[in-house]
Order: sequence, then C-alpha cells, then structure tokens
Amino acid sequence: MSLDARYRAALDTAGAHGQAHVLGAWERLDDDARRTLLEDVERVDFALCASLIGEYVRERPRIVIPDRIEAPPVLNPKSLAMSAEWTRAWEAGESAIREGRVAAFTVAGGQGTRLGYDGPKGGYRVSPVREAPLFQVFAEGLRGVQRRFGRLPRWYIMTSPGNHDATQALFEQSGWYGLPREAVRFFTQGQMPAFLPDGQIAMSERHRIALSPDGHGGSLRALRDSGALEEMRNDGVEQISYFQVDNPLVHIIDPLFIGLHLVRQSEMSSKAVTKASDTERVGNFCLADGRLCVIEYSDLPEALALRKNPDGSRTFDAGSIAIHVIDRAFVERVTAPGAAARLPWHRADKRVAVVDPMEAAGVPRLADVVKLEMFVFDAIPLARNAMVMYTPREEEFSPVKNAEGADSPATSRRDQVRRAARWLREAGVRVPSREDGEPDAIIEISPAFALDAADLRSRPLPGAIERGSRVVLE
Repeated sequence: MSLDARYRAALDTAGAHGQAHVLGAWERLDDDARRTLLEDVERVDFALCASLIGEYVRERPRIVIPDRIEAPPVLNPKSLAMSAEWTRAWEAGESAIREGRVAAFTVAGGQGTRLGYDGPKGGYRVSPVREAPLFQVFAEGLRGVQRRFGRLPRWYIMTSPGNHDATQALFEQSGWYGLPREAVRFFTQGQMPAFLPDGQIAMSERHRIALSPDGHGGSLRALRDSGALEEMRNDGVEQISYFQVDNPLVHIIDPLFIGLHLVRQSEMSSKAVTKASDTERVGNFCLADGRLCVIEYSDLPEALALRKNPDGSRTFDAGSIAIHVIDRAFVERVTAPGAAARLPWHRADKRVAVVDPMEAAGVPRLADVVKLEMFVFDAIPLARNAMVMYTPREEEFSPVKNAEGADSPATSRRDQVRRAARWLREAGVRVPSREDGEPDAIIEISPAFALDAADLRSRPLPGAIERGSRVVLE
C-alpha cells in the first residue's frame, strides 16, 4: 500500500474515533517521519481506546475494596512431602514435561537503565562468578530440564518494541546460549497510547504517538496476537510456566508446582513467599468475597496489612512474586474477542513532555497524562480452582530491580551464593563459613548442572569447598 493510501486509511480510522489530530502534522513531515508516524498510528486500537476513555481517562476510576477480605488458603509443599498427593503431583508434572506439554514464558520487555546497563534487562550480567546474564541463566535452566527429564521445553520471550531487536541480537551473538535456535520464540508486547485528561491521544513528537507498554497483564493478549497461543496448541502445549526476567533464582520449570496445578485442576496457579514485613511492597494474596486475588500493597487497607493471628503471626502473609503456571486454554478464553471475562485496566497518572501536532513549531511542554495498563495477576479471580503455593524466598526469589540496596545486583548475587552453599551442604559437601555465617567462598551452580537441591545430590560433587575460593559447577 502506498504512503498516501496508508495515510488516508489511518486518517479515516483515527477521525472516526475523534483522534484525527494524531496526523495533524502530516503536511510538515518528510517521508521518513510520515512512515514512522503511520507505524505508530497503525499500532493503536482506536476502538479499544474509545471504549476506555470514558471510564478510565475522563473520569478517575474508583478503587473498590471488596466487602469481605480474608487470608487465603496457601499450600505449603513441606506439609505434603512424600504424601500421596505429593507423589501424584510429581508424577503428573514430570509426565507433562517429558511429553512436551509445558512451555516456558519470560516477560522481558524492560531495559536495564535503573541498573546502569544500556540494553535489555535480560542481558544484565548477574551470576556471582561467571557474571552470566539473566538470559543465559534461564537458558541453562532449560538445558537442565532437558538433561533431567529428556525434553527441552519451548521458550517464549516477550520483548517490547524498544528492546526487541537488541534482545534478538543478544541471542544471536551468544550462540543462543547453547539452545537450538528453533527452541526460542520472540514476540513483542502490546502498547497503549497515553491520553491527555480530555481523552485526546498524547503525542511525544509531531510524528510520534506517546506509546507505552500495556503492562505485564498485556502479556496474555500478546500471546494471542502474536500467534504464540495457536502455535502452542498445534504443538500440544497445555501449560505455560510464566516468570519475569529479573529473578535469577526462579525454578523456570518446576515439576511439583506444575503437578499440583494439574492434580488440583487449576487454570492458574501462583507461587508466594512469606512477606518480609507487614507493608512489604509486594502484592498480597487474598480471598476477596470468596475469590482468590492479589491486592496491591498500596490498595490493601493498613489495618489488614498489620493484622495478626492469635499466635502473633501475620494474617496477610503471602506475597506475590510473579511466578505462575497458566493453562493455555484459559489464556485463549480470557483473551478471545468479546470474552465475557477480561482483565481490567488500571490507570497511572504521569507527567511527561508532549507536543501539539497542530502547532507549526511543535515545541514540547510538560503535561499530565493518563497511562493504562493491565496486571497479569488480575487473571487469577477469572480462573477456575486458582491455587497459590508457598516457596521459600531464599530458594526462589531475589530479583534485580535497583542499582543499590534491596533487590539489587549485590543482594541477588549474595542470595545466589547462599543458595548454592545450602544445596551443597545438604548434599554432604563441606562448605566453609565466615564469622558472620556467610559462605567463605563465592559459589555458583549453573542450572544446567543442577536444577534444585535434590537434583544436585545426583551429580558428581567435590568433598569440600576451599576457603576463599571461587567455584563454578557447570
């Protein structure tokens, strides 16, 4: 289609929804800028935007706190150890992996800017000895799954328009981190425009719409729009192991978790950690009017966050860590056009630089805008038999979010070393300690070598770790 024909089609669509201004600078743009603008305009679902503006933009949606909020039942795998259900679950999870019914799914649209890294966050070097990047750690986890269970799961990676090409380049330059190229599938996250308070789509430049990612909840929609769901169905994939790119401790394919999801006939299962404090900045698993959900730390009433049980323990103690197993058929149902049950949108108010495309100069000015996004945990109340399971924080949650302090590269590397030392000690290896109790060695265990403590016990191991050494098992 010619540039002029694309322009007329875009103008008809935008104009029909009261957004013709997005093309207002057309006559003042050169052909390269026009192509860029049309690419932005063609990304926008104007009909969807029109349906959301009244509810979320011109009016501020009211946060509705459910009438009845209770602590949810949370499964503790330790209480199930070696029980009949544990055995059934392990066998079910192992069979699903061996038969190729499980795929890994990483949400990896972020940049490493906050970490001082210029590139996709998945390329950030995070391991304590080899300084392996996050993507390599996950790829080695998949290779470990193949070694242990005889099947390499397909890996779906959701990028963003801003880091898609750079992410693919990382994989190509690294030889796909030891994986066959056909085992990895990339697709991009959807975007939504920012809106001015009157509902007009905001422009960041005369030829650029102010677009931003549609939230991690948009990952489900992106699975559908990219064709990944159809591909999964054709390949026999029934369960999706979902995790985010910033957590190197995650068990990317967990047979027990997958098995419990299957034997309990859940459509969406989640892992939780015991909260570090009453008001830790993580979502809270709750029962809201009888349905499992996650309530953001900022939305949970303080009285509930501080509530204690008769024994003094925290009542709302299950923190969400964005690790899920999700049925493919469930994703198909909630993302189908016209689906009765859909993820809600959330409003975020920002102050950004915008331009008026109708002005000849196009001088930027700061303006209040509304951004809309979806959260993946909002799918939980829509799922049948939704389940949540505790996992030890020290075993599976140490994300890299901040340059310093909590959830930083330093704390994540520390936790990786601690876990490696614990696994080795459980396997009978002597690991030296410092006076403060920390391991007196820097130890790294590649997930390709061992997926967990039980897997490590089956591998060839040294009798002891030398004090002050740097050790890699790979």
